[in-house]
Amino acid sequence: MEEATSIQLFEAKQIRAAWSEEDQKWYFSVVDVIEALTGTDRPRKYWNDLKTKLQKEGSQLSEKIGQLKMRAEDGKMRDTDVADTEQLLRLIQSVPSPKAEPFKQWLARVGYERMQEIGDPEQSLDRAREHWKQLGRSDKWIQQRMSGQDTRNKLTDYWKDHGVEKSEEFAFLTNIIHQEWTGLTVRQHKDLKTLKSQNLRDHMSEAELIFTALAELSTRQIAESEQAEGLPANAKAGKKGGAVARNARKELESKTGKNVVTGENFLPPGKSKKQISPKSEE
Repeated sequence: MEEATSIQLFEAKQIRAAWSEEDQKWYFSVVDVIEALTGTDRPRKYWNDLKTKLQKEGSQLSEKIGQLKMRAEDGKMRDTDVADTEQLLRLIQSVPSPKAEPFKQWLARVGYERMQEIGDPEQSLDRAREHWKQLGRSDKWIQQRMSGQDTRNKLTDYWKDHGVEKSEEFAFLTNIIHQEWTGLTVRQHKDLKTLKSQNLRDHMSEAELIFTALAELSTRQIAESEQAEGLPANAKAGKKGGAVARNARKELESKTGKNVVTGENFLPPGKSKKQISPKSEE
């Protein structure tokens, strides 16, 4: 089954989900749904106990629950129990919660919106804007985030057409570009911002987004001019593209006296924020 993972929001609670092109349906992380419905701080134990209860009652629901790899809090892809909409509706009947009815309505809306997006992809952009607004992002930040995503998409399209196919190869090239311009790996940058499973770009400052876009734009144009084909050639183009943004970053920092790459993030109050210079500078 080929699926595209995403994060859906139910009453500000993040629920990991995967859209299956083959089945044309959503699959949702069961433990995330359990946490959203019950508010428990031990959703895995709650789910394990519920599975035992259902089995004793003779229900076959838990046996039909599948698994997909989804990004865990530590940033690693781990097997996670998932359920489609029909299975979740049956599961909700076994979870006493005042949020059961709102959640059912939310499930229906998520499915309907996905059907709309397939027919009109622009609607997914509108929902992305609304998602970021709900999280408190400014219009200026949202515009830069979406502009950067467009630049990113053009680069990955080039890679797909020129011998880069596997997801781990995409991650490898992205890390090369990122480390070249920031002096940090993607993981180090996330650690700097005290992020776990969150999307790094969703926690970048406006300046970080701009320089990320510059690095990726430069990489694509260099790759095109050099007709880069395959992983090694595109890796070389990535280092050159990242260097363009690194030099521009250093120039700006010398003029302002401020670091472009910082530990600032959009996490809720109470999370630590650090301000550290990039490592591994040459």
